[in-house]
Amino acid sequence: MTKPFFTFLFVAVSFMFSACSTDDGPNFNFLPLQILSAELPDSFELNGTYEIRMTYLRPDSCTSFANFDVSDKDTTVRNVVIFGAKRTDEENCVAVAEERMAFFNFIVKYSESYTFRFWQGENENGEQEYLEVEVPVN
Repeated sequence: MTKPFFTFLFVAVSFMFSACSTDDGPNFNFLPLQILSAELPDSFELNGTYEIRMTYLRPDSCTSFANFDVSDKDTTVRNVVIFGAKRTDEENCVAVAEERMAFFNFIVKYSESYTFRFWQGENENGEQEYLEVEVPVN
């Protein structure tokens, strides 16, 4: 009876130690990246799909593109933020201030004009600043 108990205890302890690894891989912080400019068509067609291209600023060698956040502020108002993933386990990050391109596809669902608000950062008062572009729908 004691042999199965000690076998179980040994297996359980072995699993506990093997599950606790100190190497979790790279660590990241996610941060918004400044959008410098945006390319949109002069107008949209209802139910059309359009590529929205942006130029954004990559601040350093430890930051890479992660994702977009396109949120509905209103029926036809979209806030657009590009997020980067910055490695926190790298100590040799080099400031690069490098311009990069990214895009997403947008489907026009409403017949009213769309307003896109591209995040450009914060001003000296801590207020969010946006590049606003309005695109009419034909």
